[in-house]
Amino acid sequence: MKNLILIFISTVLVNNLVLTYFLGICPFLGVSGKLESAFGMGMAVTFVMTLATSISWLIYHFLLERFGLLFLEYVIFILVIASLVQIVEMFIRKFSPSLYQSLGIYLPLITTNCAILGAALFMVTRNYDFLESVVFGFSGGIGFSLVLLIMAGIREEVNYADIPYAFRGAALTLIIAGLLALVFMGFSGLISS
Repeated sequence: MKNLILIFISTVLVNNLVLTYFLGICPFLGVSGKLESAFGMGMAVTFVMTLATSISWLIYHFLLERFGLLFLEYVIFILVIASLVQIVEMFIRKFSPSLYQSLGIYLPLITTNCAILGAALFMVTRNYDFLESVVFGFSGGIGFSLVLLIMAGIREEVNYADIPYAFRGAALTLIIAGLLALVFMGFSGLISS
């Protein structure tokens, strides 16, 4: 149980996939303009990442490793992620059309979100068992959601501030992202992994 808690804390705070490994930057910068769309994207990524690491672990250990097909690892993981994203996209389009509109092109781009593929590959390289993989995938999604929501909250507040013209738009967004990465570096002494 202690190991699962350490994996959770480590993945959410210390080794955050976005701010430590710089995975998933495209949706992090693109969807973090409003809290509503950031929350929706965060939940979608958490769902896909949790299922992708779980299913990828099963496929890796029961098919790829057993039959010596490890060279198909990337292809299989991407197919799993793409299938899950299609399911999420259909669900959101059906039950929340406004969220579907606000996420726009970034929803299908979850398929190519390198944070999800990175989580599946990290799960393999770190030799996690099935339960550890599920916790790692879930906490990776929670960490992604956390930084997405923090960024969206800051960007919504900045919209009301008097910002010099040179810093408006992408420049300020990248400065904020860099400062967030520095803030999360403060957690680096908590857990070593």
